[in-house]
Amino acid sequence: MTSDSQGQIRVRFAPSPTGYPHVGNIRTALFNWLFARHHGGTFILRIEDTDTARRVEGAVESIMDGLRWLGLDWDEGPVFQSDRLALYREAADTLIRKGMAYRCFCSSQRLEQVRAEQSLQKLPPRYDGHCRTLTPEEVARRLDANEPSVVRFKTPLEGDTVVADLIRGDVTFSNATLNDYVLLKSDGYPTYHLANVVDDHDMRITHIMRADEWISSTPLHVMLYDAFGWTPPAFAHLPMILGPDKAKLSKRHGATTVTEYRDEGYLPEALFNFLALLGWALDDKTELFSREELVAAFSLDRVGKTAAVFNKPKLDWMNGVYIRALPLKEFAHRALPYLERDLPASVARPLDAAYVSRVAALVQERTKVLSELAALCEFFFVDTLTYPPSDLVAKGMDAAGTRAAMHAVLRGLETSESWNATSLESVIRPACDLTGLAPKQLFGVLRVAFTGRTAAPPLFDTMEVLGKTRCVKRLADAIALLDTHQTGTANASNV
Repeated sequence: MTSDSQGQIRVRFAPSPTGYPHVGNIRTALFNWLFARHHGGTFILRIEDTDTARRVEGAVESIMDGLRWLGLDWDEGPVFQSDRLALYREAADTLIRKGMAYRCFCSSQRLEQVRAEQSLQKLPPRYDGHCRTLTPEEVARRLDANEPSVVRFKTPLEGDTVVADLIRGDVTFSNATLNDYVLLKSDGYPTYHLANVVDDHDMRITHIMRADEWISSTPLHVMLYDAFGWTPPAFAHLPMILGPDKAKLSKRHGATTVTEYRDEGYLPEALFNFLALLGWALDDKTELFSREELVAAFSLDRVGKTAAVFNKPKLDWMNGVYIRALPLKEFAHRALPYLERDLPASVARPLDAAYVSRVAALVQERTKVLSELAALCEFFFVDTLTYPPSDLVAKGMDAAGTRAAMHAVLRGLETSESWNATSLESVIRPACDLTGLAPKQLFGVLRVAFTGRTAAPPLFDTMEVLGKTRCVKRLADAIALLDTHQTGTANASNV
């Protein structure tokens, strides 16, 4: 295991602000962070923003917000490559002087023609080396004439380049299949390859952990380290993340941005745990880890070579486990902003935090994501309920019996001096004997009357939280709704 001269592990997360951070990006950041924290090393945030044409407004802020939300704190940075252009140009000039790179003046039209001819011959597209043998005098003449040019790496035409990968072992590439890659573009900006290598050396990076889609670029990076006379860091290319259908992960699989997972109500500790298991495992059975446990257990030798599968139902299950494990006070605290955001506009803001806490106690066990809270408990906050009158009359009941039962309960509630779950049950159960209804039938009627739903939290606990005024009014409204419905039905039958 290599390290810098002080023996410290140094890793980096180096996203490009060409989009918002998705789960693949953040999984890479997470593995780097865990590796650094496990070894007491340094985690660096570097923003690779040299692709100015594809830069997305707000992407940098989204990347940093996502890292902060997950608790992936960085020790150095953020470092922006756009602030380091002189360093890359100097590096390109060094390679030219050493005969390891050259100026290329080929126009985009010529390059397109070359690619078209190669395609017709069923050859892989690559630069044909047209400018590789230009004399220094010819290069100087064309530069003096202000001809646009790029700097290309002079890839060896023979032999092999071996990439030593900590996960995959040695991977061998034939140099004859590689390209004379562009290192510096005509606008003076570096490509990913040059900036990446220069920065990793300058920042004394000891281990590069990145997605395995970059492994095809790594032979060039290895050759660049050799050309500069630098010792390369250790490489570890992480397995791909696939959807349940084994296709490349996409939006339809749940590959939304990390901040969207936050907005949907996933807990950061749950997503942290879930992402850690995408390509890494302690054993074949342990799935729930605290942050501290993951830091202590993480090692590269437990990272798999095969693709990981993104299982959205498993994430939902895991998030539910974490939600149920929260202390009630903490759950209510986290629920409050989602209720503020999602409850109907008719509900007065700001919400009463103490009331939210009482409501939270009744729905915590049923919550999988915080964004579903408003739908689960809207009836606790709105003034008026809407539901079909037929829901008040369950199977095996008639309207007259239902109405009589509701009247009996209403009288008991209006005269009740105590308002808690126990006392409410003692008021309501006797109504079953008076009306001949089974408790299940009567409780079903009242559940609809008080919540507008056929499924809700425990009836008497719900009534206690709703309060006497609300419950009395809602039961009276239910009786009136049933009366109106029966009258309308009778009139329709006489037409």
